[in-house]
Amino acid sequence: MSGLGRKVLVACTDALPPGTSKKFSLDAGGREVECFIVNWQGGYHAYVNRCRHIAMSLDWLENRFFDLEREFLQCPTHGALYRPDTGFCVFGPPAGRSLIRVPLEIRGDEIYAGMPADFEDVP
Repeated sequence: MSGLGRKVLVACTDALPPGTSKKFSLDAGGREVECFIVNWQGGYHAYVNRCRHIAMSLDWLENRFFDLEREFLQCPTHGALYRPDTGFCVFGPPAGRSLIRVPLEIRGDEIYAGMPADFEDVP
C-alpha cells in the first residue's frame, strides 16, 4: 500500500495470534486518535476505537474487543456487533454502518498503520 502517508509500527505478527487484539494511537496533527488492530482468522484489520452509534470506546476490558464467542467485535455500551473483517455493524444501533477502517501495511513480520481516509468522520 503506498497511500498510507506517514506509517506507524503498531504490532508484530507473532505477537498478535488469531482472535487477539491490540490498541494503538495515531497522531492526527496533534490530536491523538485511539485505534485497535485485530487478527481475525489470520487476517489483520484495524479500526478507530469508536462505536458508530455513540462515540464510546469499543473495548469492554483493556484490549478486549471480541464478543465471548470471538465472532464479532462488540460495543460494551449497547451491544452492537461488528464484523471483524469489514467493521460492518450486523446487529444493534447503528446497523448498516461500519467502523472507520485504518489502513494497514505488512512488511515481513511488522504491521504498520496509516491515517484513515475518512479521518474527518472521527468523533
